[in-house]
Amino acid sequence: MIAGTMARVFVYGTLKKGQPNYKHMINTAKGLAKFQGWGRTVEKYPLVIAGKYNIPYMLNIPGTGHHVAGEIYSVDDQMLQFLDEFEGCPDMYQRTLMRIEVVEWEGKGGVGEARAAAEGVIECFVYSTTTYPPEWVGLPYHDSYDSSGKHGLSYVLRESRD
Repeated sequence: MIAGTMARVFVYGTLKKGQPNYKHMINTAKGLAKFQGWGRTVEKYPLVIAGKYNIPYMLNIPGTGHHVAGEIYSVDDQMLQFLDEFEGCPDMYQRTLMRIEVVEWEGKGGVGEARAAAEGVIECFVYSTTTYPPEWVGLPYHDSYDSSGKHGLSYVLRESRD
């Protein structure tokens, strides 16, 4: 990546607005993340809440599950590097390019952004996982994540884990 360029990242879990780790997205000491809009995966994926800390995982099994809803951000290299570390990339999650359908674009961007929004589908980096226990495939699939959702599986913050 050329220095100073921005990468697009699609977040579907605890990094979304109103979720437990959103504070990291707006912490400029970790880099810049500019909210771009709302989207959902073009392909279907299983989104599960798993492990003893109730962490949301998008399993990289295209064609299974739901079109997962989330938020689109432009991030600088520093934030991308922070997110890689935060997401335990490449061991826990892998950062891959996925096609994301733009549901609603925030504000007015440049010509390139307007064109991308008009086309309706953009490529974003997504943290999904191909490394998970096989029984996770049998967990309930969600189309959208909310830590305080009806599932009753509240996310456990890192600072609260034993």
